[in-house]
Amino acid sequence: MPSISLILSTYNNPKFLEKVLAGYSHQSFKNFEIIIADDGSTKDTKDLIHKFNQSISQNIFHVWHEDNGFRKCKILNKAISKSSNEYLVFSDGDCIPNRTFLETHNKLARKGHFLSGGHFPLCKKTSNAIKLDHIKSQICFNKRFLMKNGQPIDKNYFKLIKNKFLMKILDQITPAKPTFNGNNSSAWREDIIFAKGLNEKMGYGSEDNELGYRLNNNGIKSIQIRNRAKVLHLYHLRPYRNNDELMKNKAIANRTLSSKIIQTSYGIKD
Repeated sequence: MPSISLILSTYNNPKFLEKVLAGYSHQSFKNFEIIIADDGSTKDTKDLIHKFNQSISQNIFHVWHEDNGFRKCKILNKAISKSSNEYLVFSDGDCIPNRTFLETHNKLARKGHFLSGGHFPLCKKTSNAIKLDHIKSQICFNKRFLMKNGQPIDKNYFKLIKNKFLMKILDQITPAKPTFNGNNSSAWREDIIFAKGLNEKMGYGSEDNELGYRLNNNGIKSIQIRNRAKVLHLYHLRPYRNNDELMKNKAIANRTLSSKIIQTSYGIKD
């Protein structure tokens, strides 16, 4: 079973990041380091990371650059280069993992494959209701707790099923494609490095999927684990969403697919 470098992206939301790091401080799997890919947050985020570094046994590294617009791909590539373990798990600073999140990625890791997870999107009221004690006790992954605190009933509740056999069946029958999703995916570091990481020409939208397409083009198959690896996605607005950027990114992703591109010229340098 591989050692893990966990890469978390964040930007100016230390309240969310605190809840997420609380989730990683109670993991059943212990052999990992945390690398925070920070797209230009203020000192509040730095202070929070320093506090957690004093209380968690795993190493936490803060990879930061100045705030100059949405440059998530660039800071993620810096974090990838900083990583020291053979297997990389990617998630976001607004996604709370359940206790077995890293254990699941670790157990299901297979050479020649990457793992494609999903998320349980929370409404604003439920996001605000979750406290650090709820994360420690894991009650925030309980259906009754979520419903009691305002979370509407929908198909996402299937992702909270605890029966391992049913979780695997749901992953096999789901119509969702096993794409590379930045809030819950993992891959071997050598495969990510060969693909040159994220395409830094891309802004918000499909930037993580495009990396997965390059991995697929290089013969790396994807495995669906959206019902087995669980994260709660805290509610937030997306002021950085830009339709022109979305269309540009979609065009880049489509070209990657149609031209069978395996490496980006705008990613990690040798």
